[in-house]
Amino acid sequence: MAPTTTGQASTPGSFPRTTTPSAPALVPPAVIPPVLEIWAPDPPTWGQRMIPKGIRSAMADLGLWQEPRPLKPSYHLIQVIEVLTRYGWCQSFDFSPTGRMCIRGAQTFLESTGHVTAIDRGKAVNYLQTQLARQGVNMRFWEWNDLSSNTFRGVEATISAASDMARKNGD
Repeated sequence: MAPTTTGQASTPGSFPRTTTPSAPALVPPAVIPPVLEIWAPDPPTWGQRMIPKGIRSAMADLGLWQEPRPLKPSYHLIQVIEVLTRYGWCQSFDFSPTGRMCIRGAQTFLESTGHVTAIDRGKAVNYLQTQLARQGVNMRFWEWNDLSSNTFRGVEATISAASDMARKNGD
């Protein structure tokens, strides 16, 4: 086997690496500090998606599985920002072919993985709609998300303001 430009040997059927390897991935600590608990969650693995919710709940009761803890609306909105930052923001799709999400797609993702309940998601939507109304926007948040004049920074600021409003109201 011939060495490549990075000094690694190539194996049959693989392509030689022609760039330098990136820095090692950061690994979250074993015990996550409370301030960092609202990280954007990893998507469920293939195995996790195949296990029905009833079985996952039974496994959680036996201590074999740890279900995500649903968050209050204010934290949910911050987590939406984290998901959009991690996976990318898009318009016109809940989930784009490249894995990016719009606001509604991020909320759907978080609800499907157990990070928010349907009730708290609804409350978060109400705070988001209220914030848009304060800004003079009279359309549903997913329609507003798709406006060509929007940028990710503007979307992020609006969601953050809605989260602040929710936090001030105790949600």
